[in-house]
Amino acid sequence: MAVGPLFSIADALAAIPSPSRSYISLGPLDIRAYGLAIGLSVLVAVWITSRRWRQAIAGQDASYVAAASDLVGTIAVWVVPAGLLGARLYHVITDFDRYRNSLGDIPKIWQGGLGIWGGISAGVLLAVWMLRRGGHSTPTMLDALAPALAVAQAIGRLGNWFNQELYGRPTDLPWALEIDQAHRVAGYGLEETFHPTFAYEALWNLALAATLVWVVPKALPRLRTGYLFAAYVFGYTAGRVWIELLRIDNATELGGLRINVWTSIVVGLAALAALLVGLRPAPEATSERDAVRQ
Repeated sequence: MAVGPLFSIADALAAIPSPSRSYISLGPLDIRAYGLAIGLSVLVAVWITSRRWRQAIAGQDASYVAAASDLVGTIAVWVVPAGLLGARLYHVITDFDRYRNSLGDIPKIWQGGLGIWGGISAGVLLAVWMLRRGGHSTPTMLDALAPALAVAQAIGRLGNWFNQELYGRPTDLPWALEIDQAHRVAGYGLEETFHPTFAYEALWNLALAATLVWVVPKALPRLRTGYLFAAYVFGYTAGRVWIELLRIDNATELGGLRINVWTSIVVGLAALAALLVGLRPAPEATSERDAVRQ
């Protein structure tokens, strides 16, 4: 007699439902879930980086520690807006066909559309400039930042779930994602469930962050300060390639592959080369060991 209810439960768990709306209502306010996810990711990234930065400089001169303990927050005030701007510009430039006839949609960041490569490039370049201008250790900060970025990216992907975007090919796997008819990519109107590629990327990034914190320092004890960031970039691009190949949303292609696939391959190979350089014995003049290891 219990067979019916059991089958009903199994059917209910056969796919992951998507949120019915892309915003969260708090009284009279409607807060975009995408923006909320981005904001939370920034706060978490700043917190993780600050904690790791303070651990890294703890053994230095007391006056320097006191002056530089809040450095991450100071830099974030400028780097976060620059990163968001860079991410949006990268997305608009690489997928300009979406905006060619609707230029007014370019500033609508809450609708989704941030290119991680533009965000990281703009943010890191500005951070490096500020660090050098202030006489701080850029390699140490990069090591502190690496796992924080991975965690932040994982949190930010929650916004794609609310927006019902960046999903992959149709599938009937138990963790398939239900997509409403209005949000389905052209040509896939009859399919109901798809690969939740944004969730794959979020899980990949969380695993990457854990690897950077607990595995890499033990597996690569000779890795020089600053090159943990190269390990992050390589790990991220390795996951991004196979995840990007699953996606079916419209994107600019080159030679039959999405631009983001090519970018991931090129950037990933460059990161691997940098990682190999970081494993070489450090020059005598840079024998200090101020890398973040925890």
